[in-house]
Amino acid sequence: MTALVRSELQKLFTTRLWWVMLLVMLLFTGITLAVTIGFAGVQAQGGPALPGRGTLEFQQAAWTAGAGSSIFVMILGIVMMTGEYRYQTITTTFLSTPRRGRVVTAKLVAGLLVGVLFGVAALLLTAAAVIPTVLIAGGEVALLDGGVPRIMLGVVATSALYALFGIGLGALVRNQIAAVVGAIVWVFVVESLLTAIPALQDVGKFTPSGAAQSLIAVEVDSGFGAPDLLPAWAGASVLVAYALVFALVASLTTVRRDIT
Repeated sequence: MTALVRSELQKLFTTRLWWVMLLVMLLFTGITLAVTIGFAGVQAQGGPALPGRGTLEFQQAAWTAGAGSSIFVMILGIVMMTGEYRYQTITTTFLSTPRRGRVVTAKLVAGLLVGVLFGVAALLLTAAAVIPTVLIAGGEVALLDGGVPRIMLGVVATSALYALFGIGLGALVRNQIAAVVGAIVWVFVVESLLTAIPALQDVGKFTPSGAAQSLIAVEVDSGFGAPDLLPAWAGASVLVAYALVFALVASLTTVRRDIT
């Protein structure tokens, strides 16, 4: 299995896809940070002022910026699986490893490692923006208290688990365009409706975005509509379950179909 995982990582890192997606992810995270910093301390229309740059609340909000970029890790996971079908390299892969379930498992492990890498990169960028901002504002940097360590861990976990989700979805759907478009529509349309309609918000917390939100929320009763979020461990379990269910179904059906 170690050799298979190493092979999957080599396939990815010998292409331009991974660093292009990394740059896009960092760009998106940077924009989120810029907006958060730019509007910090500004009086919201009809509401209280947003947390100032020197406050703990500002730091809590800023450290979550990387979690919003997990969609790009999911897309990378989808392409890691569907790209083999698109370019027919899956034939060679399955000839060298006839047990196709092991191939899917190796991709899941490789995706998990890549997701962690992307999550850590997002945190490094966040640190480079947040720490100087707080110090310039005269605040005290909170890295080990105020729920910040949990948020950091949640960002990395969200990135890693979204990579698993993408690989599982890609293994099931196989068609790269359909899988990517379907994932984007689900995240930005379906899940948005589930969070916007009060009657459906209880369902929304069990979606991938809802489960991911529970990993970065400091309190379980804030940040995702009216109902409480899932506990952090439950949110992680939901994301893992999505990925594993997709991968299991794909191993039993899709990857056993004729690939020629």
